[in-house]
Amino acid sequence: MNSATLIIVVVVLSLLSYWLGMTRAVNAAGGPAKAKYLDSLPTQFGLLSALYFGIPALICLTLWSIFEPSIIEMLLLNQFPESVRQLGTDQLGLYLNDIRLMAKSGVYPMDGSHKSQAVKRLISLNNTSAWLKTALVLLVAVCSSALVVRQFGIKYRARQRTERVVEFFLMLSSAIAILTTLGIVMSVLFESIAFFSKVSPLELLFGTQWSPQIAMREGQVGASGAFGAVPLFVGTMLITAIAMVIAVPVGLMTAIYLSNYASERFRHIAKPMLELLAGVPTVVYGFFAALTVAPFIRHLGNAIGLNVAAESALAAGLVMGVMIIPFVSSLSDDALNAVPKSLKDGSLGLGATLSETIRLVLLPAALPGVVGAILLAISRAIGETMIVVMAAGLAANLTINPLDSVTTVTVQIVTLLTGDQEFDSPKTLAAFALGMMLFVTTLALNIFALKVVRRYREQYD
Repeated sequence: MNSATLIIVVVVLSLLSYWLGMTRAVNAAGGPAKAKYLDSLPTQFGLLSALYFGIPALICLTLWSIFEPSIIEMLLLNQFPESVRQLGTDQLGLYLNDIRLMAKSGVYPMDGSHKSQAVKRLISLNNTSAWLKTALVLLVAVCSSALVVRQFGIKYRARQRTERVVEFFLMLSSAIAILTTLGIVMSVLFESIAFFSKVSPLELLFGTQWSPQIAMREGQVGASGAFGAVPLFVGTMLITAIAMVIAVPVGLMTAIYLSNYASERFRHIAKPMLELLAGVPTVVYGFFAALTVAPFIRHLGNAIGLNVAAESALAAGLVMGVMIIPFVSSLSDDALNAVPKSLKDGSLGLGATLSETIRLVLLPAALPGVVGAILLAISRAIGETMIVVMAAGLAANLTINPLDSVTTVTVQIVTLLTGDQEFDSPKTLAAFALGMMLFVTTLALNIFALKVVRRYREQYD
């Protein structure tokens, strides 16, 4: 039985265990009429039984899936002749991969060679492992569930036990999230340190030439190996600034209109339609920018005598700003609606107009939420890739002219890691250094947002 089928079986049996747990609790109380004397509800007894059935089974299945390939590979290697075991790591890996592919497809030579025998041995090990896995998982599930069900009685505190189990897994989920974030940061940090051991940090931070082509042989043409990331940073900030010029005013004004001027009927229609923009894939925005906006800007610029590149920062920034509008408008609208209605009513009651109330009362009170929305939009713009690739180009030009072609940090990360690359070369390691710079930038934005929220947060009764 494969893992997917086994998971379905465990879920179905957990539901059966839920019913058996409730039945056991009711019988322990002396029947349905006396179920009210139980310390916990019958459903809580059933939930505890289902948890004790499903959770140990899934843990056992996960551990088996982690260690199964290594154990099978070790058993398989023991059957190989000495000539095969003495192969290099890469050659042995290819040999094993060939055997795995033949075992998976079921097509292999029947000539009695060692490879055919190894394939048969692997198929036998996989079948044996599947049966042992099924038996062990179900045995663990049944034993753990029976162990807790036999303790059910009138005074048994099933609710407290269930809450402790749920609390443990909530804490485990939080720990996994934290450890995942820590793992991402450490992996990027270690690779960045490896890059800075070969390239000076000053060159990355202050260099103005970006050409990460490392020479593979002496005298190779076009292999400059320049890692000055200033053009990337400038291009990123230029496109982000253009996007914010579009997204912040339009999004904020939209939020003000929807929260204070629009009717309820119009608001219920307009806000979901506006938020649909956030669900459009970025590649669609990229096509729109490359096929519609960029040609329009180029033709318009040529008509008035301006030299506009075929791929420009302006085209990418405009489309990116449209994409980010829902982030600003939705979060700002929620922040404005979270302001106590008594503040608005009190301002209007004192004779202030609605526009004065919005400007002097609502916006200052909702400032932390609005700033958070803007900073989230900036982070979204900095991390965007597809629109820039399709509309702004790949040229690392050091310019602040929005009509020129530029590139961004994220685009270069994708470019550096595309294709077969050696992970010990400065060219590939530069992607991790750029990723670390992005991480530091977004972290600084988040810290700034927290400081703004804490400084301007107001407590209302």
